Amino acid sequence: MAERTTVRLPEDLLKRAKRKAAAEGRTLTALIEDGLRRVLVDDQGAVRKKRRLPRVSKATGGLMPGVDLTSLSAFEEIDDLEYVRRLKQFK
Repeated sequence: MAERTTVRLPEDLLKRAKRKAAAEGRTLTALIEDGLRRVLVDDQGAVRKKRRLPRVSKATGGLMPGVDLTSLSAFEEIDDLEYVRRLKQFK
């Protein structure tokens, strides 16, 4: 059984949705329903997919020299040194 609910949407988004529904010859409710179904299906698929993490190093032997994954201050220090190196290029 279908239920009624109130949804608050930004005015421009609602206008675009109404135009799209009319152009496709269907109701706004059908458009919203299809959108929600797609989002929910995508969420289920995302949970099952294995996450691929970005590479930390270009080398095949592990982390780049000086990278300590357990220390935020080490990352900040590397970033600071890189910033200073770039500043020296402009002098």
